[in-house]
Amino acid sequence: MSSKEVLQEQFTEKAELVSAVVTEIKSEDDALKYVLDLCDKKEACQLLASGCEADLSEKAEALCDAKQQKVIAAPGLKAELFKKLAAKSEKAGFKCIDSGMRDHLAGVDIGFTFAEYGIADTGTLMIDCPSEELRLATMVSEFHVCVLPKSKIRANTYAVEKMMLTRMKKSPNYMAYVTGASRTADIERVLTMGVHGPLELHILLLED
Repeated sequence: MSSKEVLQEQFTEKAELVSAVVTEIKSEDDALKYVLDLCDKKEACQLLASGCEADLSEKAEALCDAKQQKVIAAPGLKAELFKKLAAKSEKAGFKCIDSGMRDHLAGVDIGFTFAEYGIADTGTLMIDCPSEELRLATMVSEFHVCVLPKSKIRANTYAVEKMMLTRMKKSPNYMAYVTGASRTADIERVLTMGVHGPLELHILLLED
């Protein structure tokens, strides 16, 4: 087994231990298909379902009306890839956005991103998030789907130290570390998923 395969195996094992769903894909088109299939199968985001039937203010009514279809948020994608995803989403009846995240805080079904690196010894994703749009996509979506090129898996954080030192010199600078789906045990010591972020994390290992 090559060193690359060892790192991939370790990353997968650690990521799955914290409830991430790890899948190997061969192309970016496979990633788009995965996102669309997942969005189709999941229940629509229900953040505003309760209360929308009440007598609400005009502003609240507008929020309820805004959540009439499933939403895929994909800020930060290459223009060509986003255009392809948006076209496929429209055909499937989904809304695909790459900006205006604050207008969709009523509920985003899928957040779709690409990782900068993966850390094998913890199953952690490193996502470069210089824009608020990208940060929100990783935090307020019900499901987060992230593509990680296999060549970007590193053994540990020491292996990306040089990159981090360089990155810290640029502005704006924000590197998100994501390990598994959102979870907390603060509520009466009961493990609860999705309180502070996505209910599910799906990692797509891209052959590159």
